[in-house]
Amino acid sequence: MAFVARRLAAALLLLGVLSVLTFALLALAPGDPEQVLLGPRPSTAESRAAVRAEYHLDDPVPVRYAAWLGAAVRGDFGASLYSREPVTGVIADRLPVTAGLAGYAIVLTLAVGLPAGLTAAMRRGGPLDRGITLSALVALAIPPFAMSILLLYGFAVTLGWFPVFGAGETFAERVAHLTLPAIALATGQVAVVIRQMRAAALDLAGQDFMTFARARGVGRVRYWIGYALRNTALPVLTVGGLLLAANLTGALFVERAFGLHGVGELLVSAVGQKDLPVVQALVLMGGAVVVAVNLLIDLAYLAVDPRVRHGAVAA
Repeated sequence: MAFVARRLAAALLLLGVLSVLTFALLALAPGDPEQVLLGPRPSTAESRAAVRAEYHLDDPVPVRYAAWLGAAVRGDFGASLYSREPVTGVIADRLPVTAGLAGYAIVLTLAVGLPAGLTAAMRRGGPLDRGITLSALVALAIPPFAMSILLLYGFAVTLGWFPVFGAGETFAERVAHLTLPAIALATGQVAVVIRQMRAAALDLAGQDFMTFARARGVGRVRYWIGYALRNTALPVLTVGGLLLAANLTGALFVERAFGLHGVGELLVSAVGQKDLPVVQALVLMGGAVVVAVNLLIDLAYLAVDPRVRHGAVAA
């Protein structure tokens, strides 16, 4: 419990620092805050004064931050300056698309990366290992937006196998619409998992208990699947969790390319429209996702590896 309490305290501290930095940077941005809030619309002295009064712009920055944080803790991030709708509602409308894309991409990443990385380790130095490693390097060098364009042109425009844009309405339509974006997002991540899995499996093969397993005459399949795969869970958990967080917070290029109205596309639009309440909420939400995923990874360590659990208890 002490281990969990320390991790939770550290997570809350990180979120607090992130909220301070986010609010301070936006508050100190060049230009008059009321003009940013009014946007390109013509304004008068009365309208600017009304905006300053509504958003308490005459108050010191620490006072405004305390008021904003108090409301944010209750789930109130204000209203969007562009749509005048509650920020939480605006984000909630976009979140299912991004969550579906992130989940689909991480499933593809692990389904391809884990067996490919383990196969490369099993065939170390052979043609299959070299082919998988080379393919991973090529995949890692292709940016997601470039892969998006290639997939769009090849499989959506030329062959017509998949929809060109949008997210679909029913479950089947959603899967069809998100397949190409998920592949574009997962391509580079598969390469990361392959390299991590291969390195972890080869490092594990040199451990004493693995040498003893070989000496006992354990079969090749059982040696790699029963021993190596199970004992590489920790690095795989770390990489998988971080990639999931990256998918949830950094899929904006893929969403823009495929016309998906997700959280990433919302962030780009909010920045362009200077919709400060939405930008503040999205930045804080992104930080919360990363912190929460890291906390879940730490908790998963306790469940997967008894050595970590005993070390945490001893600490």
